[in-house]
Amino acid sequence: MSVLKASGIAKTFRGGDGGTLSILNGVNLDVRRGEMVAVVGASGAGKSTLLHVLGALDRPTRGEVWIDGESIEGRTDDELAVLRNRKVGFVFQFHHLLREFSALENVMMPLRIGGMSPAEARARAEKLLDRVGLTPRRDHHPSQLSGGEQQRTAVARALATDPAILLADEPSGNLDHGNAERLHDLLSWLARDLEIAMVVVTHNASLAARASRTMVLADGVLAETADKGVVA
Repeated sequence: MSVLKASGIAKTFRGGDGGTLSILNGVNLDVRRGEMVAVVGASGAGKSTLLHVLGALDRPTRGEVWIDGESIEGRTDDELAVLRNRKVGFVFQFHHLLREFSALENVMMPLRIGGMSPAEARARAEKLLDRVGLTPRRDHHPSQLSGGEQQRTAVARALATDPAILLADEPSGNLDHGNAERLHDLLSWLARDLEIAMVVVTHNASLAARASRTMVLADGVLAETADKGVVA
């Protein structure tokens, strides 16, 4: 059963000249539990736009998205926010950690916002930081962490609410080779270990090669490629 499903997704924007700019044109995608799908394509192809639509950060012009069996169609902005918070974790190229808080407190944050008690949130955050190999660094602030450690903290934070789906946009784009490879291994392992549905937008051939499938976005259409390491 698909955990994330998109059917006939189109997305258009109004151009500066008053014309219509078509970014996505009939995108279809099914992602199952435990599957990591890499989306590759040229810069400006619409990969980030697609990820925003899949994660209910933006609405499609046409088509429908289902997140863990729930359609995003017809929902208010507040209802979409609730759905995102329950079902979707996001990891971006830049970690966006709160610098005044420790790694542990950053991971606890979405749990506390969601109403979890301090003790329960702490226990959950400690477990997740252990899972990403950061137990010895949990009390360090972002400025005291390496780039790779900061991004692994961001991954733990994205997993805090036990989402059904993890969406990552160029997660290793700001890391050196060694830290990037460690992050790639972690994401691949998490997809299998947590049986989470994962979509990763990337220009990195090494990360794409770890995916269950690689999809190429070109001319607004998403198509599967037999070469998992291909990067446009």
